[in-house]
Amino acid sequence: MSLSLILPMSAFALAASISPGPVNLVCLSSGTRYPVSRGLIFVTGATLGFIALFVAVGLGLYSLLTMVPMLETLLRWGGVAFLLYLSIKLAMDSGQLPETGVDKAPGFGTGAIMQWLNPKAWLASASGIGAYTSANDLNQILLFASLYLPICWLSLACWVYAGAFLRRYVQRPVVLMAINRTLALLLAISCLYLVIG
Repeated sequence: MSLSLILPMSAFALAASISPGPVNLVCLSSGTRYPVSRGLIFVTGATLGFIALFVAVGLGLYSLLTMVPMLETLLRWGGVAFLLYLSIKLAMDSGQLPETGVDKAPGFGTGAIMQWLNPKAWLASASGIGAYTSANDLNQILLFASLYLPICWLSLACWVYAGAFLRRYVQRPVVLMAINRTLALLLAISCLYLVIG
C-alpha cells in the first residue's frame, strides 16, 4: 500500500474517531466520574467493538442490512433503547463522585456493544470502506482497520482524559449533576437522530 492511501485513511479515521458522538460522550463522562484506568477499559472495548464492526461491514454486513431491512430497523431501535438507558442513568446520577465505584463504571462489554448500536460507527464504517477500499478487498480492509485501531483508541482516550481534567473543577455535586444532565440530553438527542435519520 502506498503512502498516498495510508495518509487519507488515517486522516479519515482521526476525523471520524475524535468528533463528538455517543461513545465519546460516555468517555467524557467516565473520565469525570471514575479513575482514568476504568475509562480506558471502556475505550478498549469500544475500539475493539468498532474494529470488529468495521471489518464486518467491509466484508459485506452492510449489504446484508440493505437486503433485509428488518435487521436495520431492529438495530436502530436497539440503539435507541440502549442510548436512552444510558442517558437516563446519567441524568439520574446524584453528582457524588464515587470513592471506589469500580463496579459501576461502564466497562469493556458496554463499550463494544455501544459501537454496534452507534449510528456514527455504522456511518464511519460504511463511508470509510466505500471511499478508501475496493469492494471486499480483504488486504485493504485489514490495512484500514490496523490504521483505525490505534487512532480510534487514542481519540477516545483523549475524551477520557478531558473528563479527568474536568474532574478537578467539578468536585461540587451540583456542578457534576449539571454536566451529567447536559451529557444525558446530548445522548438523548443522538437517539432522536437514530429515529429520524
